[in-house]
Amino acid sequence: MTFATPPAEPGAWRALRPGTRVVVRRRLAPDGPVVSDGATAHRWTDVIGFVTEVSDAGLRLRTDPVPGRGDPADVTVPAAEIQAAKPVPPRPVRRPGTT
Repeated sequence: MTFATPPAEPGAWRALRPGTRVVVRRRLAPDGPVVSDGATAHRWTDVIGFVTEVSDAGLRLRTDPVPGRGDPADVTVPAAEIQAAKPVPPRPVRRPGTT
């Protein structure tokens, strides 16, 4: 059984504003390697971060990694690879002593 993600409303991501925390579903190159976790193959990947730039060419994000799991990085997602994008709420604040 194959599940497909419906295409994003054309250009809806262009309404995102710098500073907004978003999740962007990005289509991997159709002729490139398929990411595999050993059990399934993926044609999409998600990027969570803060919008730093919006242009006709795509989106530029500053990633929002889980604390202690890497540093923020700048990521450019070309317009042709954007499958969907939407704002997401701020990362929840963890209380000390919880995992």
